[in-house]
Amino acid sequence: MFEGPVQDLIDELGHLPGVGPKSAQRIAFHLLAADPADITRLQDVLQTVKQGVKFCDVCGNVAAEQRCRYCADARRDPTLVCVVEEPKDVLAVERTREFKGRYHVLGGALDPLAGVGPDTLRIRELLARLGGTGPADDEKEISEVIIATDPNTEGEATATYLVRLLKDFPGLSVTRLASGLPMGGDLEFADEMTLGRALAGRRAL
Repeated sequence: MFEGPVQDLIDELGHLPGVGPKSAQRIAFHLLAADPADITRLQDVLQTVKQGVKFCDVCGNVAAEQRCRYCADARRDPTLVCVVEEPKDVLAVERTREFKGRYHVLGGALDPLAGVGPDTLRIRELLARLGGTGPADDEKEISEVIIATDPNTEGEATATYLVRLLKDFPGLSVTRLASGLPMGGDLEFADEMTLGRALAGRRAL
């Protein structure tokens, strides 16, 4: 334990995701030894991010303007919407270069134990988009919703809840990202759930 502001800085850094006690300590002492100009730049960037970053009126992704780059891009297919949990998931899907539609960011996943219920997420906004009453009034009617929540307990619960809500929309196709074996992996190292999903989601060749 260090005294005063140094320990306070270590404690605050330790609250960041993926930063353990030792990493927090290394970062803290790096900042202590850094040039004052570097610290000022870091402070300015943090303040700008907190004050200047907006969220897209349509999908909820981080944006510099009223609409994010994907919702503002007329070349993307407005009839296809991929539902993800967080803005970082948008980048993950974009890296595949396979998806040419638009997005809807929920802002998390259902987790009753943590107090995250349906009203906490942007589910109401998704239903408004599907009903044609959302802010994207220039969009064509959405024909397919791809649910791309994480393949964990919270993500699966969210996907199940969304499927139940969306099944009554006429003409709407609701799909879920396939899950299975990673490329380059060996069957002997796959867990039972992953292998079971791969078998259930098999396709004809």
